[in-house]
Amino acid sequence: MITTRVRQLLQNGAAHHRANRLAEAETSYRQARALAPRSFEVLHLSGLLAYQQDRMADAVELLERAHRLEPRHAACEMRLGVALQAMRRPGEAEAHLRRAVQTKPEMVEGWDHLAYCLKTQDRLAEAAGCHQRSVEIKPNHAPGWHQYGLTLNLLGRTTEALNCQERALAADPGFAQARLGRAQALHKASRMAEAVAEYRRFLAVNPEHLESRSNLLLALHNLEGLAREELFAEHVAYGRVLPEKQAAARALPNLPADDRRLRLAILSPDLRAHSCAYFFEPLLQHLDRAQFEVYLYHDHFREDAVSERLKARAAVWRNFLGQPGPQVEQAIRGDAPDVLIDLAGHTGLTNRLPLFARRLAPVQVTYLGYPDTTGVPAMDYRFTDSHADPEGDADRFATERLVRFAPTAWAYQAPAVAPEVGPLPAATRREVTFGCCNNPGKLTDGMLKCWARLLALVPDSRLLLKGLGLGERSEQERFGRRLQEAGLPGDRVVLLERTPEVISHLAVYGQVDVALDTFPYHGTTTTCEALWMGVPVVTLAGDRHASRVGVSLLHAVGHPEWIAREPEEYVQAAAKLAADRDRLAHVRGGLRAEMRRSPLLDHAGQAARFGAALRTLWANWCEQTAGRSKRGGEEAGSIGGIPTVGKCPLK
Repeated sequence: MITTRVRQLLQNGAAHHRANRLAEAETSYRQARALAPRSFEVLHLSGLLAYQQDRMADAVELLERAHRLEPRHAACEMRLGVALQAMRRPGEAEAHLRRAVQTKPEMVEGWDHLAYCLKTQDRLAEAAGCHQRSVEIKPNHAPGWHQYGLTLNLLGRTTEALNCQERALAADPGFAQARLGRAQALHKASRMAEAVAEYRRFLAVNPEHLESRSNLLLALHNLEGLAREELFAEHVAYGRVLPEKQAAARALPNLPADDRRLRLAILSPDLRAHSCAYFFEPLLQHLDRAQFEVYLYHDHFREDAVSERLKARAAVWRNFLGQPGPQVEQAIRGDAPDVLIDLAGHTGLTNRLPLFARRLAPVQVTYLGYPDTTGVPAMDYRFTDSHADPEGDADRFATERLVRFAPTAWAYQAPAVAPEVGPLPAATRREVTFGCCNNPGKLTDGMLKCWARLLALVPDSRLLLKGLGLGERSEQERFGRRLQEAGLPGDRVVLLERTPEVISHLAVYGQVDVALDTFPYHGTTTTCEALWMGVPVVTLAGDRHASRVGVSLLHAVGHPEWIAREPEEYVQAAAKLAADRDRLAHVRGGLRAEMRRSPLLDHAGQAARFGAALRTLWANWCEQTAGRSKRGGEEAGSIGGIPTVGKCPLK
């Protein structure tokens, strides 16, 4: 029984709670708990408040006590599930959330939380089912449609995802997150110009929204005709709106000793079966453990066999999925890495670049996952090579110092399930097949027109395109109109849907004689895959990293003759390859061996070069820190920016 005093304390606490005066609310609730320790209402409200104050252990304990008193109270059970999810106990969370919606099936919020719980366990199809139930119960609930669309986008069901975001906007035209969700769905559907326009509309109202700025930056690389200066200015603008950029430099505990083992931390959402892992795992496998202690920070709901292999090579593995920035920052600062590497740039479900702006390690590096500068002032270095970023010219368009650490910036690990190289397709069929398996978002109108000229020049040829959405009827109709406008004959173009299995994806190269790289955004994984399957790749060199990756890869395997400098040269190079089928067959039979002899597959050598570059950057920091200490400046171990000094191999 609740006494008058307890009721008064609850009323006072609830008033503070509603007014967001959480400390005052906690004082009232704590006094009420002392007087009525078995009151469901007191415990329930106390648990809800603890969750809002990010005191998750307290929230779980209080909500469990409340739940035991009233096990059929659906809202309490739902909140207990949410708190358990925040504690990274998804199995227990799911059980409570399922019981909550069984007790009260019309509880929309419960279905939405259950969907999120399932997403974190990589059970997206089940999550989509929960979202569907939510919008069936409340058809005009904009947030429900928005979340449903985000999940469908992750599943690659882009047309449905776009429809969901439009339903959200129809329900609430002012719901800004649905505007962003629509842009992301257009992006995933490879409708890049529309996506860019939608991102810009969202940013016009929300100029400091960092996630949408990152999405925009990634999308811009797919647009043709965008000046290099404009693209760089957009990256610099990202750095200017970072709320952390004015944060005072914090003292770091790292001992500036050049001869000790370094704590190397890598942060990425792609420490799983992902193209990024194809290029990072070989370096990690061969990195000198006497020189580096490795910390891996994953940031994704999916952990798979690749994740397990990477875990086995790390001293520490953490998954930061769903954790807020301050919590992630606290964990990383607790680990005190000497070198912190970003493998994502402006990609990934959750962008962690703002953390780098807060200076979490003496040396901060970006590498591999993003084809450009980050724009983050506190990101010290970007790893690349002299083909992807030619010396002198490229340095003007990077906010980081460029470190050209190896002949090529990549170390490719071919999938173990890759089939053997098959015979030349053109040897057994009348046509030569040109093919491109790059992301359809990279297929610009200018590229399609270039390919139209190629097919006209080689009459006995066809074009095979494979990618997400190209198997959907609606997308085929839309894309078919683009092909027609570009002058590509529809009866000579084959459209294939993306295949989820690596072996079936690589088997498609058994139908391709000559691979065509995209422009202005080159392929990386797709180029390596084509070469590994014996298929020559023709690329068009541009003036920035994104349009020079193919230049680096083809130089690495010893075939610079497949690199064109102008669109017409690109067409002629592809046509020349197609014209000599005996030469094509010879190339097909030898490319895999050439790759094995190249720097791309010199995993031990690449890892040694990678490690040596990191050691040099560390030595520079130690030297600079010692210099500051001698001059009576910043204390040893603190950092306010790292100029290039001493032994750093920067060019």
